[in-house]
Amino acid sequence: MTTPDRETVLILDFGSQYGQLIARRVREQQVFCQVVRHDLSAARIKELAPRGLILSGGPASVYEANAPKCDPQIFRLGIPVLGICYGMQLACQALGGEVRSAAHREYGRAVVQVREATGLFRGVPTEAVVWMSHGDQVGQTGEFVPLASTDTCPVAAVRHTTLPVYGLQFHPEVSHTPQGATILRNFLYEVCGCKGDWKIGSFVHETVEALRTRIGSDRVICGLSGGVDSSVAAALLVRAVGEQVSCIFVDNGLLRSGEVESVRRTFEGAFKADLHIVDARERFLSALEGVTDPQEKRRRIGHVFIDVFEAEKQRISGVRYLAQGTLYPDVIESGGSPDGPAANIKLHHNVGGLPEKMGLELIEPLRDLFKDEVRRVGRELGLPESLVSRHPFPGPGLAVRVLGPVSEPRLRVLRQADSILLEELKSSGWYARTSQAFAVLLPVRSVGVMGDGRTYDETVAIRSVQTDDFMTADWSHLPYDLLARISTRIINEVAGVNRVVYDISSKPPATIEWE
Repeated sequence: MTTPDRETVLILDFGSQYGQLIARRVREQQVFCQVVRHDLSAARIKELAPRGLILSGGPASVYEANAPKCDPQIFRLGIPVLGICYGMQLACQALGGEVRSAAHREYGRAVVQVREATGLFRGVPTEAVVWMSHGDQVGQTGEFVPLASTDTCPVAAVRHTTLPVYGLQFHPEVSHTPQGATILRNFLYEVCGCKGDWKIGSFVHETVEALRTRIGSDRVICGLSGGVDSSVAAALLVRAVGEQVSCIFVDNGLLRSGEVESVRRTFEGAFKADLHIVDARERFLSALEGVTDPQEKRRRIGHVFIDVFEAEKQRISGVRYLAQGTLYPDVIESGGSPDGPAANIKLHHNVGGLPEKMGLELIEPLRDLFKDEVRRVGRELGLPESLVSRHPFPGPGLAVRVLGPVSEPRLRVLRQADSILLEELKSSGWYARTSQAFAVLLPVRSVGVMGDGRTYDETVAIRSVQTDDFMTADWSHLPYDLLARISTRIINEVAGVNRVVYDISSKPPATIEWE
C-alpha cells in the first residue's frame, strides 16, 4: 500500500459520495494519498506512518446506533487530522465537543465568515463561498476553537487547542468551494509538512526501477486490451525489461469494430514488443450463453481470461509474472484492498489475484493511479496521443453494454451503433471534449413506424460523460443537432433498431457503464 520513502495521506472513508474526489484533490497538490476503511486501527495507521489523515463526510449522524466510527486513539497519534463534514462532527464528538441536529439544514452554496486567517485559511478571503451538505452541526466546541461560521452554522470550521486536529463543516473537495484547493493545500503543506513529492516523472522512474529489480531475468506476460491502461502498463514493462515482455491480446468476440487490427498497428509501431493475438471468440461467447446478470458476466469473463492466459503461457518459456493494467478506482470499487473500503460496487475481472494453478505472480504497476494520472504517465513515456487520449473501454468489453443475454447478432447491432456514435463525435470535434462515450443495447423492444409499416425493434441508449477522475461524472451536454444526426444514422443504418435514447444520469447515483 504505502512505502516508507513516500509521503502519504490517508483518507478514512465514512461512506461519502465525495471520498474519491478528496483523493483526487489531494493528489492534485502533488501529495500521494489512498482511501482506507474508516475503522482502520490506530496501530495499523501508526504502522503505515502517514503524514496526515482526512476523515471524509458521510450520510450518517454520529448519534445513530450503527453510525460508522473511527478508532478514537487516532487523534492521539500526533498525526495531523482534518475532518470534513461528518468527519469534523466525529472528531469533535470524540474529543469532548457536542454535535446536535441543526435548526436550519444547509444544502448547497453558503458564505463563510473566516475568523482566523492563518493555518487552514491562510490566503482565503474573510468571506468565501463554500458547499454545504449537512443536517447536524457542532454545538458546544469543547477544546476546539471556531475558525469560521455562516449565518445558520456558527461552527463551520474548527481547530483543537492542543492537538493537530482540524475540521470543516463544508466540502473543500468540490468545485463549488472555490477556495477548497487553497484550504487543502494549507492542510497538506502548512499543517502536515508535506513536500509534494508525488510527481509523474518520479513515479515513472521509481516504477521502472522497481519493476527491473523485481523481474530480474524472468519473463513477463502482459494482458493487453488496446486501451490506455494496459498500454501504459505494457510501456512501463518494456522500458524496464525490454524483450522479456510478451503482450497477449485476446480477441474475446466482445470488442468494438476494427479493434484487432487497430491494436496490431499500434503495438507493432509504438512498442515493437512480442505481441500474441489469441482468437478466443467462441470460448467467451459460449461461456456467456444465456447469462443476463452483470456480475455473473464479469465473473465468467474473468475465468475464461485466466484459462486463455494459462494456455498461452505454456507457449512462452520462462514466464514468472502476469502484468495487468489495474487502476486504483478498480481496486476501490471491487473492495480489492485489505485496508480499503469494503463496499463492492461491481466486480472487475482484473482485480482479486490469480488462481494458484497459474503458478504466476501478479504485477500491477498502475494499481495506485487514477485514470488521468495514467494518461500523464503515458505522455511521459512518449506514447502516441491518439492512444493516451483514447476513451476507456471496459475489460469485459461489449458484454456489459449488451444488457440481457449476449449473442453474436446483438453484438453486431451494438458494434454498428457504437461505430456511428464515435464517428459522429470525432467528425464534430466532440470526442476530444468528452471523457467517455458509447452505445448500449437495451433489453427493450418498442413499437415504431418505418416505411409506413409497423416495427417492433431494439432500443439503443447513448451515453456520454465528462469527468476528470472517473469516480464522479456529469453527462455531456451534446448539441441537439449532433444527437439528432447520431439517432437518425443509427436508426437508418443499423437493421433492427427503431429507437435511440440519451442517458442524462450523473455518477453518482448512476455508474458510467450500465453494468
